[in-house]
Amino acid sequence: MGEMGDIGTTVLLLLAHIALAAAGPSVIIVGAGFSGISAAKTLSDAGITDILILEATDHIGGRIHKTNFAGINVEMGANWVEGVNGDQMNPIWTMANELKLRNFYSDFENLSSNTYKQGGGLYKNSEVQEVIDLSDSVHTDGESLSTSLPSSGRSDISVLTMQRLKDHVPSTPLEMVVDYYNYDYEFAEPPRVTSLQNTVPLATFANFGEDVYFVADQRGYESVVYHVAHQFLRTSRTGAIVDPRLKLNKLVRHISQSRSGVVVTTEDGSVYKADYVMVSVSIGVLQTKLITFEPALPQWKILALYQFDMAVYTKIFLKFPHKFWPEGNGTEFFLYASERRGYYPVWQQFEKQYPGANVLLVTVTDEESRRIEQQPDSETKAEAMEVLRSMFGKNIPEATDILVPRWWSDRFYKGTFSNWPIGVNRYEYDQIRAPVGRVYFTGEHTSEHYNGYVHGAYLAGIDSANMMIKCIKTGFCKVTIKDKET
Repeated sequence: MGEMGDIGTTVLLLLAHIALAAAGPSVIIVGAGFSGISAAKTLSDAGITDILILEATDHIGGRIHKTNFAGINVEMGANWVEGVNGDQMNPIWTMANELKLRNFYSDFENLSSNTYKQGGGLYKNSEVQEVIDLSDSVHTDGESLSTSLPSSGRSDISVLTMQRLKDHVPSTPLEMVVDYYNYDYEFAEPPRVTSLQNTVPLATFANFGEDVYFVADQRGYESVVYHVAHQFLRTSRTGAIVDPRLKLNKLVRHISQSRSGVVVTTEDGSVYKADYVMVSVSIGVLQTKLITFEPALPQWKILALYQFDMAVYTKIFLKFPHKFWPEGNGTEFFLYASERRGYYPVWQQFEKQYPGANVLLVTVTDEESRRIEQQPDSETKAEAMEVLRSMFGKNIPEATDILVPRWWSDRFYKGTFSNWPIGVNRYEYDQIRAPVGRVYFTGEHTSEHYNGYVHGAYLAGIDSANMMIKCIKTGFCKVTIKDKET
C-alpha cells in the first residue's frame, strides 16, 4: 500500500508538472529598466509568455531616462555607449546603429591643454601631460599586478593600495583631478574603495574596445530599451506600448514565496500571483527596506548584497545666455583642479551635440553628489558659477537654468550604478546573482563582467532569464557558486 501510494503521488506530481509545462509558467518581473525588459524578452523568446512586468515609475528604461532641459532633451542617467571598436561587438552599439541614434565620439586626448587652476588660468600643457603620463604608467603597472592575483579575489586590493605600492599617491590639485578623471569619473567612487582586480583592466574596454560614444538623440538613449520592448510587447500604431502585461506606477513593496509560487504586493494594495518572480531593482534599493521578502532573504544573500556598493554619479546641466568657453577641436572636455578633490572637476561643452543650446555639463560623484542633492539648486548654481568664474573670469554671464538629478535621494533607485568595492570576492559576487527559491535577481549589478554599464544591464537580464528558463525546463535549479579559494 505504501509503495502504491508513493507511485500514485509521483504520477500526480508528474501530471501536475506536465500541465504546468503545457500552460506555461507565470513570471512576475519587478522593474522595467533595461535588465527587466531584457529578461522579459528572453523569457518570451523561450515560450514563457505569461509574464507581468510591474514598474514603479511612469516609464520604462529605469536609469536610462531623458528629460527636457532648456528646450532640449538631455540624459538624466546613462549617456555613453562605452566599449566600441574592439574585438567583440558591444550589443548596445549594434542597437544604437540600427536605430540611427545621434552619437558623437568622445575625444579626451587634449585634456593636457584644457586643465584649469583653482586660482585661475590654465596649467602648462607639458605640466599636465607629465602628470597624465605618470598616472597612465602606474595604471599599466596596476594591470600587471591585478592579473597576477588569484582569480578568487581573496587577495584583492584597492586601487589606492596599488598606487601606494607604486609610490604614487596623488596629492596636489593637478594630480588629484587627473586621478579623479581616471577613476571616479568612470566608477563614481574613489580609488581607496574601488577593487583593483575587478576594475583594472576593465572587461568593458578590454573586450569591446576603448572608444566611447556620447548619445545625444532627441528620442533619448532609452530608445534602445524601447527597441527591445517592442519586440515582445504589443504596441499601438504610434509605437506606444499598450500590452496589458506591462503595468506602470506599480511599486512593489512585498514579495512572499512558498512551494506553490510567489505573491507580489504593490504599494496601492494590488496583489499578483505567479510561479516565479524576477527582481530587477537596483542593488541600492535591495539595500533598503523598500521591498520586504517573506520568508526573509537568507543571511548569506543579505551579507553579499550589503557589501556591494551603489555609487552616485551626478550630471549637472547649466544653461547660459551665450557661450564664453573655448570651442573647436580638442576643447570638448576640460578639468578644474581644486584643492578639494572632486569639487566640480570634469566639464563638457556641447557645440556638436546640442548646437546653439549654450549648455555645459559638469559631473560630480560620491560624497559631493550626496551633499549637492541635499542643498537647494540655487546653492549648487552659485558654487558652479564660482568655479566657472575662476576658470573664465568674473565677467561671464550668470547661468539661466540648472538641472540637478537626485538619483541617491530617489527611493526607486538610491544611486546610479554599482561599483565593485575592495572586500567583495568572486564567491560573494556569485551570491549576489544567485536566486533564492522562486525569487530570481537581475540588474547591472548582477552582470558577471560588466556591472555598472548599460550593456551590463542588458546582458544581465538575458543571463538571469536563462537561469530561470533552465530551472523551468529541466528542473535543474541549483546555481553553482565557485569555492571561495579557487
